[in-house]
Amino acid sequence: MSVSLHLLLDRARSLLHARDGRLTRSLLREPGRFGLGQVPARVSPDATSSLVCGYCSTGCSLDVHLRGGLAVNLSPSASYPVNRGMACPKGWEALAVLDAPDRATIPLLRGSDGRRCPVDWPTAVGEMARRVKAIQRAHGPESVAFLGTGQITTEELALLGSVAKFGMGMVHGDGNTRQCMATAAVAYKQCFGFDAPPYSYRDLEESDCLVFVGSNPCIAHPILWERVMRNRRDPDLIVIDPRRTETAAQSNLHVPIRPKADLDLLYGLAHLFIQEGSIDRTFIDAHTAGFDAFAAFVERFTPPYVAGRTGLDIRKILDLADRIRRRDRVSFWWTMGVNQSHQGVRTAQAIIALALMTGNIGRPGTGANSITGQCNAMGSRLFSNTSSLLGGRDFSNRDHRAEVARILDIPEDRIPAHAGRTYDQILDGIRNGSIRGLWVVATNPAHSWIDRGGLADVLGRLDLLVVQDIYHSTETAGLADILLPAAAWGEKEGTFINSERRIGLLRKVRRAPGQALADFQIFRLVAEAYGCGPMFAGWRTPSDVFQLLKRLSAGRPCDITGIADERMVGEAGGIQWPCPTGLDDPGAERRLFADGCFYHDDGHARFVFGEPTAMPEEPDESYPLLLITGRGCASQWHTLTRTGKSSILRKLAPREPHAELHPDDATDRGIAPGDWVEIASRRGSTRARALLTQGVGRGRVFLPMHDAGTNLLTFPAFDPHSRQPAYKAAAVRIRPAAPPRPNGRLRRLFSTSR
Repeated sequence: MSVSLHLLLDRARSLLHARDGRLTRSLLREPGRFGLGQVPARVSPDATSSLVCGYCSTGCSLDVHLRGGLAVNLSPSASYPVNRGMACPKGWEALAVLDAPDRATIPLLRGSDGRRCPVDWPTAVGEMARRVKAIQRAHGPESVAFLGTGQITTEELALLGSVAKFGMGMVHGDGNTRQCMATAAVAYKQCFGFDAPPYSYRDLEESDCLVFVGSNPCIAHPILWERVMRNRRDPDLIVIDPRRTETAAQSNLHVPIRPKADLDLLYGLAHLFIQEGSIDRTFIDAHTAGFDAFAAFVERFTPPYVAGRTGLDIRKILDLADRIRRRDRVSFWWTMGVNQSHQGVRTAQAIIALALMTGNIGRPGTGANSITGQCNAMGSRLFSNTSSLLGGRDFSNRDHRAEVARILDIPEDRIPAHAGRTYDQILDGIRNGSIRGLWVVATNPAHSWIDRGGLADVLGRLDLLVVQDIYHSTETAGLADILLPAAAWGEKEGTFINSERRIGLLRKVRRAPGQALADFQIFRLVAEAYGCGPMFAGWRTPSDVFQLLKRLSAGRPCDITGIADERMVGEAGGIQWPCPTGLDDPGAERRLFADGCFYHDDGHARFVFGEPTAMPEEPDESYPLLLITGRGCASQWHTLTRTGKSSILRKLAPREPHAELHPDDATDRGIAPGDWVEIASRRGSTRARALLTQGVGRGRVFLPMHDAGTNLLTFPAFDPHSRQPAYKAAAVRIRPAAPPRPNGRLRRLFSTSR
């Protein structure tokens, strides 16, 4: 990486966001120019193994090049229907982060002296089983819980949820997908009758109007943004977002809405469409229920009323409505700006309502389309046994429990009659002492959880904390009583399910370091140590579990009985569900609801709505600014656990934490560009460099979600329907400050050796 490019990247964050968008596209098209993922000059075609990327939900395929049996480099798969020969910076560096010196390579057990010492696997899992049983004997079976992830394979998710809930009696279990996709899952289930994202990525290219609500795909999902750039229909690109994001800077219309006022705006659009007759009454009458009640509800959301609620000019609202109304193929897309909200479910359902009432669903280039977060969040939603029973069933439905028990050949009474506590409720249980043991798999709540300031203390109250991860250095792993070293992406086998419901293949292309094992094998070891191993005698390999998942999906909306095995998945370039037995072309790209038939018993979609509510924490005299958060750049991922290990990705990321604020707000506080500032809320404070930009409206501060200090500030509000945290709004103040003294983690991530 040249010094000149280094300076260019630093300047890019300080100038118009459109420049970031152009830079991202250059990285996608010319990675070699930036030193990313150079492919060896001589690699024979038969020395390549294709596998789906393990970062975001896009589900790109990467060709890993092998030499002498070793994975030496990779390149994007040219023919894969998702990415078509492209990869974002994270994908190009997917192998580099696996050789970090802080990989967990041997089980660690904390002794009575407080020190952790290496032990063998039988000792580690034996001690885990002994202590879990002791806690359950003393405090009841519900006193131990687990937290899973969307980062492991579908087969591993199913095994973890089944071992924990059916085998070990852990009623309470959730995943870090609660932080990103719970809202979309609930919204879809209530409206469509099943958690079913309806689209294909091809819709990004076939739409003539794309509406992005709280979504910044240029940075968060670069390959999907590249698909948008391939659209030849001269589409209107509309972005509804409080911040002028990289995506907004390249749109035809940016709607700079007041934070968390999306619901009012969407109801206002519905009101206008109804008043002007811009609805598809034939579709509404034939395929939906509840429209008349919805129409009556939105009557008061007139343009003047909505303008007052959203801070938008009436002309902007009318322009937005007109652009949507005059186009034939309108697609609505949302991500965390909607999901991470105190009223995210109702906001997502308002988006769904707009698609339904205008007939923009089931046709090419249409849909109410939630873009998922993690690489296997969709697999977690369907098969993790957390918020839903295997195959998207309901724990509370006796027929569903009986069906799963029959398929798995287990006693029905081993299946809990309710889903158990959600992520936030599990942590509340630790606080009040009702949960005394916790098993954390492939996630880092001590960094990522909302209002995380006291979380280390909360986790410290546990009688037992078991952490299973690929690195020993995460904030959560450092607190563990037992650390179980796991294999990473590329070191194990299984499948992922991406945003467009495409099942993709993960292959093993290298050995895990030291004694680290695939999560699948760790779960089997724990089951044997606990004494429930015989219950999972038929779950010997990921391939065995894939066949079980097929049986669990039979007759369900997510039916995959038409997929013979994983080899078929690889040969087809991934396969979207549903793929029932007898489907003519399993590998074809397809969307849902082309027949207008939804998953409720009557086949109709539902209009679901509710009153907008105020933000739980509004700015005031003491904390006069509103904090908003989001993706920092295309090379960063979540808590930097992996991407922070790559020198290339560190060079592409901002050198230091940064806070974006409006120049007028900076002037009022005596803050100059590049100054160190302190951002404080009622819960904590952090420091960052000031980045002055008119892309952030007056009265607001933007912090990237990846920085360790951001979640010291966030307000612990939750959507009442999905229990998803509302990361996007908190009252803060900002003032000049001295530079922070970096801790060890910051020194590693922001060292001068970059």
